[in-house]
Amino acid sequence: MSRAFFLSLLTFLLVLAGLAAGEARLLALAFPSAVFLLAALLRAPENVKLSAQRTLSAERVFSGEDVQVTLTVKNEGRDLEEVLLEDTLPDRLEVVEGSNRRLVRLAGGGSVKWTYTLCGKRGYFMLHAVRVTVREPLGLSAASQVLSTDGQLFIVPPVLRLRRVSIRPRRTRIFSGTIPARQGGPGVEFFDVREYQTGDSPRAINWRLTARHQQNIYANQYEQERVVDVGIILDGRRRTTEFGERSIFEHSVMATAALVDAFLSAGNRVGLLFYGKQIHWTMPGYGKLQGEKILHSLSRLEPGDSQAFNELFIPRRLFPAKSQLVLVSPLTPDDFHALADLRSKGYAVLVVSPDRVSFEASGLPPSGPVSLAQRIIRMKQQLFLRRLRGIGIQVVSWDVSQPFEQVARRELERRQIIQRGGL
Repeated sequence: MSRAFFLSLLTFLLVLAGLAAGEARLLALAFPSAVFLLAALLRAPENVKLSAQRTLSAERVFSGEDVQVTLTVKNEGRDLEEVLLEDTLPDRLEVVEGSNRRLVRLAGGGSVKWTYTLCGKRGYFMLHAVRVTVREPLGLSAASQVLSTDGQLFIVPPVLRLRRVSIRPRRTRIFSGTIPARQGGPGVEFFDVREYQTGDSPRAINWRLTARHQQNIYANQYEQERVVDVGIILDGRRRTTEFGERSIFEHSVMATAALVDAFLSAGNRVGLLFYGKQIHWTMPGYGKLQGEKILHSLSRLEPGDSQAFNELFIPRRLFPAKSQLVLVSPLTPDDFHALADLRSKGYAVLVVSPDRVSFEASGLPPSGPVSLAQRIIRMKQQLFLRRLRGIGIQVVSWDVSQPFEQVARRELERRQIIQRGGL
């Protein structure tokens, strides 16, 4: 019940009681409250004309970085005795310094300006409204309105710098890069030996082999290095990422951002497919601009369940034949057939799998049954990963309690040496 309504009701009851009882004293008691109500009515805020302007210190920041917000509110009408200004913020943003609320007095033609600092986790946020509440000095009446402002904030995931990610798809593009192309030509790694041809560098002559064949001259041939098409698939299914109130999805996003940066830095063409509540596709591209596009896409993504597909669904038409696919997913045993199908179509598949077993166990109290259940599920998970490796899928199992760059450096660079040694 508002104060104005309560006071009006009290005044009415006193007048009614005074008239009914014929008591002047009751009517006298109603007089001060009636005067109070009349004064509040005469000074009630009307024709409030305010405008707001917002300035952000940055519109794109990494998760955990601070952003300064400066708000300027101008009064284009008459004097206002009491004005409450409140900048409306999404739930995932937190004020770390200052306040997003101000109680001020605004003279006609005057303005107020203040700054506060906020930070938040990964996301895309629209900052478009400032709520205003104007009250008269007696506090009985108020007027509210929402002032529109311009403002948007991208909080992108942190990008971990990886030195190299070893991949070797069966199909490369025509441009020079860092990925072995399984074709002879200019390069640094030995590939084959052929007869010396006009135009070959004398330094390429294989003198040992030439000495054994006096009729011909032989030259070393090196393996060409080119750029490739890389399709990164981020799994956002709720059943693979959420465990009660805890979610492993942010770790998957961080790993995806690091892989995107590594592949683009090597000159490759990279596209991103997100599979969760809906399918979101970022067209393939090169360079820093493509990296920004993918980071902006990652800032918007949220896990969820698809209404159309219960299992992992990867539309192959989005990816060139025999290209490199990188799946970032905690995985479930039901995903084996989808991955085996991709492998049978000629795709080179790399799976970066955040360890859902250790992540879920870390949120449970230690006990005998928990330890036993963890061992059983761990054995099933290892058998599943062994099946994937058996069909030629490269798997990196990542315990999220360890830094991703450390795991990626150890697993992927070591695999590169093994692959080259086997050629």
